[in-house]
Amino acid sequence: MLLQRNNRLGSVRPPKRCRSDMDNTSTSDIVIINGNSHPDLANMVAERMGLKNGGCSVFHKSNRETIVEISDSVRGKDIYIIQTGTKDANNNIMELLIMAYACKTSSARSIVGVIPYLPYSKQCKMRKRGCIVSKLLAKMMCTSGLTHIITMDLHQKEIQGFFDIPVDNLRASPFLLQYIQESIPDYRNSVIVARNPGVAKKANSYAERLRLGLAVIHGEQKEAESDEVDGRYSPPPTRNSTPQHAPSSSRTRTTSVSVGVPEHPVKVKPPLTIVGDVNGRIAIMVDDLIDDVMSFVAAAEMLKENGACKIYVLATHGLLSSDAPRLLEESVIDEIVVTNTIPHEIQKLQCHKIKTIDISILIAEAIRRIHNKESMSYLFRNVTLED
Repeated sequence: MLLQRNNRLGSVRPPKRCRSDMDNTSTSDIVIINGNSHPDLANMVAERMGLKNGGCSVFHKSNRETIVEISDSVRGKDIYIIQTGTKDANNNIMELLIMAYACKTSSARSIVGVIPYLPYSKQCKMRKRGCIVSKLLAKMMCTSGLTHIITMDLHQKEIQGFFDIPVDNLRASPFLLQYIQESIPDYRNSVIVARNPGVAKKANSYAERLRLGLAVIHGEQKEAESDEVDGRYSPPPTRNSTPQHAPSSSRTRTTSVSVGVPEHPVKVKPPLTIVGDVNGRIAIMVDDLIDDVMSFVAAAEMLKENGACKIYVLATHGLLSSDAPRLLEESVIDEIVVTNTIPHEIQKLQCHKIKTIDISILIAEAIRRIHNKESMSYLFRNVTLED
């Protein structure tokens, strides 16, 4: 009787859903779009996630204005914009901002900017009469409608504090460490080299994880940017006479200078020297960015003079601007290893020493975890303050 009543009311037991259907449902509201900076990386990420790249065209008018056209609906969906920084940084930024604002005005649920290399990240400190450009860029990104940022190996981790939205700073070091262990013959005879004291923390982290020695190159070939005369060296007026009612120094225990404001002592840059032993060893220089390679070439020549048998350079971002490929090809460096956060296929044609590591699987996993509201801590396991 009860069975007949259920049939009469039309209660039908829903069919079981297979796992593939559940997977498709979980990713049905993800839309991946990209600008013109690195379409190959965007396609690889979409392919790893089993998605097709969203319909978004970005082009420039004759007056160089950027036009963005999104063909698919983004209403109520989670948008992931893959746009990295290249040598055309200003256009890359404008494309990203316009794409984000177009998604915002089209009622997207969330807009995540996937920026493997954040442009202007080296301008994160106040210099002379300049400004902190990274702070300005963060404000622009937040205003455009981005709700989350995924990036990789920021030049300074403190840049995350410039944003009013969550920032996930992924690490490429596991890929580079794996490359050292699997692709460098006799890597146990290696020494990790920091080309300047500023990279010593990163180099020390690599050395500890690989249980290798550490060497630091100290000194400069050219004068530092802070030592250049910029017109602010006019001294304050000096007064030879002390105030009439000045209290006695013996009574106040305060030391005063006799003439004006004391000036900073002049910095004397020592010549390049190596702290550590590299004789008969494989030297591996690590850094976060390779752009102007003159310092790398000079450091490599010094390592060679001090007996290094092979020289490798490993970095996350390979911008390789200007004559960098030619200089690297003519240098004593044996191999340059970078990830594909920045496209450098043309540079690889000019320099056969450049090798590429694919990090699209890391970006795809980060997108999957953020979309499914899973913890990101797995991607940051064993990360220390030095990384």
